[in-house]
Amino acid sequence: ILQGYRAEMDNPAMLILMPPVLRNRKDVLFGNMPEIYDFHNKIFLHSLESCLGAPERVGFCFLDRREDFQMYEKYCQNKPRSESLWRQCSESTFFQECQRKLEHKLGLDSYLLKPVQRLTKYQLLLKELLKYSTSCDGVQELQEALVAMLDLLKSVNDSMHQISITGYDGDLSELGKVLMQGSFSVWTGHRKGPTKMKDLARFKPMQRHLFLYEKALVFCKKREEHGDGYDKTSSYSFKHFLKMNAVGITENVKGDHRKFEIWYSGREEVYVVQAQTVDLKMAWLNEIRKILF
Repeated sequence: ILQGYRAEMDNPAMLILMPPVLRNRKDVLFGNMPEIYDFHNKIFLHSLESCLGAPERVGFCFLDRREDFQMYEKYCQNKPRSESLWRQCSESTFFQECQRKLEHKLGLDSYLLKPVQRLTKYQLLLKELLKYSTSCDGVQELQEALVAMLDLLKSVNDSMHQISITGYDGDLSELGKVLMQGSFSVWTGHRKGPTKMKDLARFKPMQRHLFLYEKALVFCKKREEHGDGYDKTSSYSFKHFLKMNAVGITENVKGDHRKFEIWYSGREEVYVVQAQTVDLKMAWLNEIRKILF
């Protein structure tokens, strides 16, 4: 892919076949695929091959290179830009010619999806290895490697949602890392207003998509964009945010185990938040507690 497509974008003989919108945009189309390729080709493949006689060391290979896998997050974040460019010129003669020379049955887009698919495949492979490794050396490392890969998947998924936030004036990266994101029913009350907490239950809740960052809790409204199948994307229009250093929580709200309360600057504003399940509520409270305490 890097030689048969990416390098061809610099080939003067192929320039005439290339649509103008594609020129000088190989970094958009391929993202950091060269970096991923180099990592696997020069580093990770060799360390995996060194485990041929001792498969129990595979977990250690993953843990040893844990930081390097962050490059996949970068690749996935670029994916929407890449797909958008591909859609504009997928029919071009340039791509058809490259595909013909390579004798590939599948188009380039199938191969651009490979790094994303590989990321989900790793945790499945580690699960399989664990299944057959109950009482041998290296089990703990395998378990830790699986957790690390699942964390990476979650982190990639969260950041993919984050890049769809619209209408936020500042720089979201200044709020720190995205720790959690998800959809909730939210009721709002203000101390100044006449609303008592028990009256809140009567009102219809708002549906909000919440993003928990290290420094802020961001409230958005989810908008489904129109598209078909794979092209269908959601965007999140920014509503408001609460700085974590002024937030308090009440873990239980009468009448529903799935609800908890988030209040702001000494209960000046109160938000009753309902998760879809009690487990989900507890996961969020755990993360919020970590930040607060």
